Amino acid sequence: MVRIQFDAVSKSFPHSKGKMLLKNHLLRWVGVSHKERFFALRDVSFQLNDHESLALVGSNGAGKSTLLSLVAGLSVPDSGTVTVQGNVAALLELGSGFHYDLTGAENLILNASLLGMSRRDTYDKVEAIVEFSGLGDFINEPLRTYSSGMVVRLAFSVAIHRDPEILIVDEVLGVGDAAFQQKSSGALRKLREQGKTLLFVSHSGQTVKEMCDRALWIDHGRVMADGGADEVLAAYEGRTVPATI
Repeated sequence: MVRIQFDAVSKSFPHSKGKMLLKNHLLRWVGVSHKERFFALRDVSFQLNDHESLALVGSNGAGKSTLLSLVAGLSVPDSGTVTVQGNVAALLELGSGFHYDLTGAENLILNASLLGMSRRDTYDKVEAIVEFSGLGDFINEPLRTYSSGMVVRLAFSVAIHRDPEILIVDEVLGVGDAAFQQKSSGALRKLREQGKTLLFVSHSGQTVKEMCDRALWIDHGRVMADGGADEVLAAYEGRTVPATI
């Protein structure tokens, strides 16, 4: 089953060059704009099936996070089509969807709701989520007292207990401590064994090889290579495009 499919997808954003003059504001309000746009993605096509784990590789600003936001439904493409089949749990920006004046327990309930978990399912899993996170009594403290690693542990614990069909992870696991990184890697492997679909961003080649069989190299919004993780990483690190692309 195809879980994620991109067909000739492009996504752009206004390329701001400083303060906008009143004239430009007026032109924008009436639907006329000559502002140059920055293309984060250009004509991107690929598909991801059940039981597949795909790593997105590329330098900062290549378009990886934009692609993830399209899969998560946080934005829409300018052109082309994005098709996603199945429920999605996304770990994107650190602390996304959390309120730092609420306690960890309150944020757990809030984040679970945002991920589509029912109230009953959430309360049934609260103990397991807290245990996996390793936060202990800190779960009842305000999130503003948490370290960045503690926030990641809570976010990841909620996401995997959502039992998602598609899990999106954007580099955030690198923030946690070594013990939790090992624990979370084990949880991701278990999801893969269960046939879940994984879309993963990491700047660590070793992590990519451990977590994913396949990789997609994006550069300046364009797909440069799509294939086995080892082959694509070698091409990316050597900055050469495989002959098959």
